[in-house]
Amino acid sequence: MATQDGDTLGPRLSEPRPAEAATLQATLAPAEPAAGDPMPAAPMTHQSVHEDTLPGTRAGPDAHGPASSPYPPIADYAFLSDCEVTALVAPSGSVEWMCLPRLDCPSVFGAMLDRDAGRFKFAPDNVNEPADRRYLPGTMVVETSWDCGSGWIVVRDCLLMGPWRHQHPGRSSHIRPPTDYDAEHTLLRTVRCVHGSAQIVLDCEPVFDYGQARGTWRHTEHGYYQASVSSPDGGLTLTLTSDIRIGLEGPSARSRTLLREGDTRFCALSWGSVPPPETYEEAYRRLVWTAHHWQHWLARGNFPDHRWRSYLARSALTLKGLTFAPTGAIAAAATTSLPETPHGERNWDYRYSWIRDATFALWGLFTLGYDWEASDYFAFLTDMVERDGGDVQIVYGIDGEKELPEHTLKHLHGYQGAQPVRIGNEAFAQQQNDVWGVVLDSLYLHTKSRDRLDERVWQMAKQQVEHALAHWREPDRGIWEIRGAPKHFTSSKMMCWVAADRGARLARIREDPDAARRWQLAADEIHADICANALDDRGVFCQHYETTALDASLLLMPLLRFLPPDDPRIRATVLAIADELTVDGLVLRYRVSETDDGVAGAEGTFTICSFWLVSALAEIGEHHRARDLCEKVLSDGSPLLLYAEEIDARSGRHLGNFPQAFTHLALINAVMHVIEHDEEEARLALAGASERPRRQNSNPRPRTEWLGLRAPVEGYDRPD
Repeated sequence: MATQDGDTLGPRLSEPRPAEAATLQATLAPAEPAAGDPMPAAPMTHQSVHEDTLPGTRAGPDAHGPASSPYPPIADYAFLSDCEVTALVAPSGSVEWMCLPRLDCPSVFGAMLDRDAGRFKFAPDNVNEPADRRYLPGTMVVETSWDCGSGWIVVRDCLLMGPWRHQHPGRSSHIRPPTDYDAEHTLLRTVRCVHGSAQIVLDCEPVFDYGQARGTWRHTEHGYYQASVSSPDGGLTLTLTSDIRIGLEGPSARSRTLLREGDTRFCALSWGSVPPPETYEEAYRRLVWTAHHWQHWLARGNFPDHRWRSYLARSALTLKGLTFAPTGAIAAAATTSLPETPHGERNWDYRYSWIRDATFALWGLFTLGYDWEASDYFAFLTDMVERDGGDVQIVYGIDGEKELPEHTLKHLHGYQGAQPVRIGNEAFAQQQNDVWGVVLDSLYLHTKSRDRLDERVWQMAKQQVEHALAHWREPDRGIWEIRGAPKHFTSSKMMCWVAADRGARLARIREDPDAARRWQLAADEIHADICANALDDRGVFCQHYETTALDASLLLMPLLRFLPPDDPRIRATVLAIADELTVDGLVLRYRVSETDDGVAGAEGTFTICSFWLVSALAEIGEHHRARDLCEKVLSDGSPLLLYAEEIDARSGRHLGNFPQAFTHLALINAVMHVIEHDEEEARLALAGASERPRRQNSNPRPRTEWLGLRAPVEGYDRPD
């Protein structure tokens, strides 16, 4: 966000704003022990950073595997990003997942999937468990505090951000409007000894191409203080720079040194054209710039003054971190093949952008005030729709790539032995009939946020509605991308209804009465078909037309306004899922014994579905139950407030790819539902009124408050 003076979003450190500089320096400066104290001040804990919030629980031993596993629990990883590359750092101080030169490329550090597939450790010698870890408040900079017995050290890790450097569009991969900042293509790690003394070790062993190819390190003209290694094909060169003398042992670059109180050191792994820092002072300045950048970015958001604010802020930062800045796409997760079942085969590659996430992403980003990011993601979506027309896929590469062929990496052991390890995702070739509804709902939400409907968007809308109407009667693979036989999934039919319904609304805005009338009739036909074929004898909506099985995707019915929240069928469906499709209160997406999904094995509870249940319970007026469930799911977050795809209800361990964008999007929606009711209760209390049920409108308007627009938006109510 540029100011009139041209300052960048993260100010240049040579010209800091005094108040901001003082605040950040206080944040970054390690605590100094008082004179005579035997130990330094205790590091700031997770709880002390986020006062009045639910503490994240450290994952316990997995009920399905030994606690002595060499693989850390998924929830214990820290997530780093520069909006082009992501990294996961284990509690031991090892970077165990990092793909270069962007997040969907082959890994260079892959120890998360095979202990011999590369890692980068920067930590004290002979100590594997830190005393504490946290994000520096409002940033993507991870701080790890270590009690080394003879002393205390503090390590900080980040992927550096810096000022925008590109001068020529043809030399940049960015196709979205330029910003004031960009990735510096450098992983920076710093350490300070704050008390006593400690031995620090550096061990960098990249293994290129998903653990298949090692390189040979060579010192550069900087002597002991810099070395480089290239992939065997020469396509990627890594440079390691440090103020610690670097020794080379074949595929590994290693160092060790003794730190005493007040000593500092750094190391920087770089892979681009931006020169790495060469001194600790320069490294520290660039770390501060990066921290400033994230704090400035977060400050653009609109967060409620509520005890759960920290969860919203961390979710916003995580979503930004999963965004591929050059195109605006949001990756579903940073990883591939983390198992949904311990030691099982439900292992998928999520480093791509699912169009299904679009509506939820726009809801979340607009709600929190991140209009720029919402616009960039909408631009990515419309680029795909405009290019592919009626053949819109459910998933694309983060650069818009269509072909995502799925392969198995048989040489990798897999996380805790879970096989197979997959790259690519064959879901790109599946027929999933919900895609048109997702596109139309996204076009509709974008139009509401802009208060206008331009010609380009209108042409896309017409095309997508017609494709939905041409195919809605066909079976498909459904929202969960089953690999069994296609079915007439209720959620897919509902999204075809969304396509026709939102198309009719857009046609009325466009003042095209013929299209509005025709599409409204089609929407009514689809609506009637669902109500006639998807209900069981109890009046509960079921997974598909040929079963009485429940499905958590039907929690979206009240959110998408398929029926009013007070409709008995909606209430019955939400409560049936809450009572019958849960384990210890957490929601399964479906019962695998009742669903032919084409994959063997059980799975954990889907965290996104638990958050959907929070929102649905709030919609039907079960506010206390919604608040209790929200509190429970939030308490299951990782120590750093991150979420994987699933949670094992018995052990609390996170399962599946990590961190998961869809989960964090659902968190935002669920938490905002609860906060909205809390704020209403507070207003009633201040007015001296007792709590009373909210009047339900039998013909409600779309939830404009999801967009941060609490006043009704003219022209968007469906006519009687």
